[in-house]
Amino acid sequence: MNVKGKVHKFGDNIDTDVIIPARYLNTSSHKELAAHCMEDIDKDFVNKVQPGDIMVAEKNFGCGSSREHAPIAIKASGISCVIASTFARIFYRNAINIGLPILECDQAAKEIKEGDTVSVDFSTGVITDETTGKTYQAEPFPEFIQNIIKKGGLIKSIM
Repeated sequence: MNVKGKVHKFGDNIDTDVIIPARYLNTSSHKELAAHCMEDIDKDFVNKVQPGDIMVAEKNFGCGSSREHAPIAIKASGISCVIASTFARIFYRNAINIGLPILECDQAAKEIKEGDTVSVDFSTGVITDETTGKTYQAEPFPEFIQNIIKKGGLIKSIM
C-alpha cells in the first residue's frame, strides 16, 4: 500500500482539541468533523487540503483527550497519512482503529517541509521526500495492521 501527496506541516504537541475543537464533538458526521479539522491552528487548512495529502508533525501528536473524532476528522479531510516524531499512544491506537495510517519517523518529521511532495510505502516503511530526493526509514506496519488499514478500520477488518 502506497500514498503520495503534498505536505501540511505542524509542530510539537498538537493535541486533539486543536485537531478537532471540542465545540464540534456533538456531531458524528465525518463530513462535518472534516470541515473543522485543524481550524484553531490553521483556518485555511480545510480549503488547502486535497485528497491524498500528507500531514507531518513533530513530537507528541494527538496528545490530550482520548477521542476518535480527531483521527476521523483528519482522515475525512482527505489526509492519507500522518507522519510524526512521536504520537500520543491513545491517538495512535484510535488512528489504526479507524483506518488512518500513521508512521513515527523523527528525522522525516523534522526535515520534511510544508508543501513538499512525499510518498510512503507502508509495506517497507520507506518515506520519500520527492521534493528533495531524501528517503527516510520508518518501522513498517505489521501485516495485521496493514490489513486493518486496507479494510478501513478495525470493525471493517473483522466483518
